[in-house]
Amino acid sequence: MCGICGFTGSEYNDENNLVIKKMSSKIKHRGPDGEGYYIDKNITLGFRRLSFLDLSQGADQPMFNEDKSLVIVFNGEIYNFLNLKEMLIKKGHTFNTTSDTEVILHLYEEYKEDLLSYLRGMFAFVIYDIKEKKIFAARDFFGIKPFYYTEIGGNFIFSSEIKAILEYPNFKKEVNNEALTNYLTFQCSVLEETFFKNVYKLLPGHYITIENINEIKKENIKIYKYFDIKFLEKDKNIDDFVKEIDEVIKDSIEHHKVSDVEIGSFLSSGVDSSLLAARFGGKKTFTVGFDYDNYNEIEYAKKLSKEKGLENYNKIITTDEYWKNISKIQYYMDEPLADPSAIALYFVSDIAKNYVKGVISGEGADEFFGGYNIYKEPLALRKIQIVPKTILVLIAKIFKKIPLHFKGKNYIIRASQSLNERFLGNAKIFTEEERNKILKTRGKIKISDITSPIYEKSKKYDQITQMQFLDIHLWLVSDILLKADKMSMAHSLEVRVPYLDKEVFNVARTIPSKFRVDKNNTKIAFRLSAKKYLPKEVAAKKKLGFPVPIKIWLKEDFYYKKIKTAFESEASKLFFNTKEILNLLEKHKNSKIDNSRKIWTIYVFLLWYEEYFIKE
Repeated sequence: MCGICGFTGSEYNDENNLVIKKMSSKIKHRGPDGEGYYIDKNITLGFRRLSFLDLSQGADQPMFNEDKSLVIVFNGEIYNFLNLKEMLIKKGHTFNTTSDTEVILHLYEEYKEDLLSYLRGMFAFVIYDIKEKKIFAARDFFGIKPFYYTEIGGNFIFSSEIKAILEYPNFKKEVNNEALTNYLTFQCSVLEETFFKNVYKLLPGHYITIENINEIKKENIKIYKYFDIKFLEKDKNIDDFVKEIDEVIKDSIEHHKVSDVEIGSFLSSGVDSSLLAARFGGKKTFTVGFDYDNYNEIEYAKKLSKEKGLENYNKIITTDEYWKNISKIQYYMDEPLADPSAIALYFVSDIAKNYVKGVISGEGADEFFGGYNIYKEPLALRKIQIVPKTILVLIAKIFKKIPLHFKGKNYIIRASQSLNERFLGNAKIFTEEERNKILKTRGKIKISDITSPIYEKSKKYDQITQMQFLDIHLWLVSDILLKADKMSMAHSLEVRVPYLDKEVFNVARTIPSKFRVDKNNTKIAFRLSAKKYLPKEVAAKKKLGFPVPIKIWLKEDFYYKKIKTAFESEASKLFFNTKEILNLLEKHKNSKIDNSRKIWTIYVFLLWYEEYFIKE
């Protein structure tokens, strides 16, 4: 695990050495155990190391193959590297280290770009072919590890975090208004172009090739998709699926255990993290909570840990601590993320770093196995959708004009909408109409421009599966995995996610939706598998998410005034119509209307802007 950065250049000089060290220093938190550099007349590579495997200096990067014709910088872990190494040795390859990094280099020698189909793990890496002057860069199947890049003056610049790219000379820092516009709906950055204009994310399951690094233009940066998300339901009884889930999770956990250092577990009250903690075999679990009723999972975590013979380390996050760290967290995030639970991840990582160098965490189970409560909606709407669509649309139009909220109003409105209209993922903060009202400058990319292509690819699936498909492409990578990586790396802590394993997905994708979700339950087959290892009430526990008392805080005078000051700032006036956003704040404080998510989304963006455009 580490951080990587680098850039192409036309000649070697002292300035290149200074630039790469400045870039590397910005991501030191990703790898405090060591650093390394490779510089020649064509390319400059930087590396920060967090030691997990092969703790000797032999695993340092940048790493070369035997004849030094290839050099790699690699961030991540390859969990099947021992099996791959054995296969390569039989083919005549020789190894100088016990690291997984060297295995990638030899796979490239043997299979070139096709090496990606052999990997099992999380990764973002760049291989430079010194003789051919060619770059090959790739990101893992589901987007666990980040990879950012840009092109400036004919040079290709990349890093694990955007803040390193900002150190490159002549980079023009500018807010991407398209990213802001759609962030207001999705609460995260969902576009390929980031919040910084001309800085892009390499999407999950994609790789880049650049054939001649001395003549780089945007059109020479070729991007290819090597992995596709496909569901393929099989006709078997539920007991067979439960057995397959049990076996594949066991196998994934065994692969994710491979390490030369101790690994613990994040533990909430949910079935996903509980199952991993119970089955993993590590000795330490880590939990945080708030000092509010219904916002604290610590007692549950302590109880389960005790039952399983584990040590639980926990912390109550005070309101003051939470608010004092929001700005710092937006700095580490690179792009604004308005998911309140990101801050909880920051604090739980802060605890864990004092005891272990890595943890396992439950990300991905909900998207793969059907865990979100909203996935039950297509079943709930079936009764009313026997009414002709034209009549439903007419009734919904009438209901929308009624300012009062009453039982059944939202049900009718959502029943009148297509899936593409009503489900944009697990976060839907502002509608297009609402965001256009508060923004001074509107982006041109509409919500449907983002969601429709994904829905088009999944149109052959039932609606539950389509919702999962959309969440895997948007919510999982842009929110869930972004915060998991950035918040843990802020504390030099590695997070491993056993559910986000391609072999686990190969089982999950075959489970019929009737064994994933019904009108009363989510993750049906998954929960049946979990019952073997957990108390019945835990295995059946309703999906909660990580509860954060934002709604309560924003009604308190101190935090209300804090937000109001931000909304009235000169920075805010650059982007928002002050009157409109203050109206949201006033209604939340002085009425029963809950605008907390909308207010928080705007406030987080303003904090991020302050970190990167005012303080800097």
